[in-house]
Amino acid sequence: MIILGIDPGLRTTGFGLIEKQGNKLRYIASGTIKTVSESELPGRLKIILNGIAEIIRTYQPDCAAVEKVFVNVNPQSTLLLGQARGAAITALVASDLDVAEYTALQVKQAVTGHGKAAKEQVQAMVARLLVLPGLPGTDAADALGVAICHANSVDALALLGALAPSLSGLRMKRGRLV
Repeated sequence: MIILGIDPGLRTTGFGLIEKQGNKLRYIASGTIKTVSESELPGRLKIILNGIAEIIRTYQPDCAAVEKVFVNVNPQSTLLLGQARGAAITALVASDLDVAEYTALQVKQAVTGHGKAAKEQVQAMVARLLVLPGLPGTDAADALGVAICHANSVDALALLGALAPSLSGLRMKRGRLV
């Protein structure tokens, strides 16, 4: 299974592709989609949409995972990030990909074992887990981390889906089944 991870951003959107075969993960590609900050918002969103569509055409992923937006101190920044995320998700669903969403805390926990890990720790662990010759850039590392998080979760999610009728009394609270 080929998984496309996305770390959305209006200035820089990171992407990372990995292949999951059993319990093994293999690096395929990663990078960034950059927009020019002087451009108008619609043009920047189009660059993100078209960039992700091109990545999908090139690598033919089976599914995708996107990092959820966190609320910044600056509401304007949060709104702009949400629009970039929306453009990314639109490109994914327009290509008929299933899309999973994970918080930064979930991604850091899956990659480093600690939900409050620094960006440098995420970079180092992504490089180690995927046996990369060097550290990926921070945005690409975050996107690869999202893909790794999904790779580690996808089997559990499928199992829960199969058990869903018998779990009708349970609900999610703070990321945990209760």
